[in-house]
Amino acid sequence: VQLQASGGGLVQAGGSLRLSCAASGGTFSTYGLGWFRQAPGKERDFVAAISRSGGRTYYADSVKGRFTISRDNAKNTMYLQMNSLKPEDTAVYFCAADRSNSFTYSVNFNHYDYDYWGQGTLVTVSS
Repeated sequence: VQLQASGGGLVQAGGSLRLSCAASGGTFSTYGLGWFRQAPGKERDFVAAISRSGGRTYYADSVKGRFTISRDNAKNTMYLQMNSLKPEDTAVYFCAADRSNSFTYSVNFNHYDYDYWGQGTLVTVSS
């Protein structure tokens, strides 16, 4: 499976961006999917995840109420709608897929558990 993240950019605090993650190959609709982010000099942190059907979603406390994860299995694409952005949201955002866990009953918060990764897209939020 190849994942391609896009949609990053420069935005002012309070603004919005929508990230996309397009997949090719594999069986996209069976994978649990997630978004992670990594700021310079910091660890790669969990942001959000979604079950294979889209019926279950999970969020880091820092983004709850501001970010929304979704997926369109017909288009092999996942999205992350980011509203009310803050300077502390500045990071490279990565999409990832877990081929062995659909996230229907539980989710993996650790990036080590994911099998496939996109290349990352930079989000910069200015104050």
